[in-house]
Amino acid sequence: MKKQGFLALVLIAVGGLSVSLEAAEVSRAALLGYSCAGCHGTNGNSKGPATPSLAGVSRDYFIDAMQEYKTGERASTIMGRIARGYSREDIEQLADFFSRQKFIPAPGQQFDPALARKGARLHDKYCEKCHADGGSSSEDDAGILAGQWTPYLRYTLSDIMAGKSHAPKKMKKRLKKLHEKAGDAGIEQLIHYYASKR
Repeated sequence: MKKQGFLALVLIAVGGLSVSLEAAEVSRAALLGYSCAGCHGTNGNSKGPATPSLAGVSRDYFIDAMQEYKTGERASTIMGRIARGYSREDIEQLADFFSRQKFIPAPGQQFDPALARKGARLHDKYCEKCHADGGSSSEDDAGILAGQWTPYLRYTLSDIMAGKSHAPKKMKKRLKKLHEKAGDAGIEQLIHYYASKR
């Protein structure tokens, strides 16, 4: 075999090896992500109303949430036990995987347009500063609310208000103010607003 031909084969083999190693790294993150599909849906878009969609969530928000599950700061049914089984590296790979997926709003959610309009005003006053773009932005590291499953939002807000789940000080303060002004009806209006976002 000529020298040039041999060198070309070596270059092809080395190039193929680097692509294989890169693909192996991607597939490890994907495999970890797909192991969550039973509850959180394919690519993190949940089909179950009590389970949040993870697709499109910010990397930092995901890591913080998983750490809170591990320590028990965030209320859960089974996530506390599941999170303890993951290493920091696993959690970071899961965060990378889910942050790259496209968020699809929960399908077919019912909402009352009049309540949603009132909820929009409450969102603008109490929530928009951290949950930008009507609750649809993931860039604020505060979680996607718009189009998220409403039963999940109800459980989560209830846990935060009851002190069962950790929330940033600013969020707790704003949620308390909202509840003092508008009561449980205000929380429901907010949830209808997020359900209306498709």
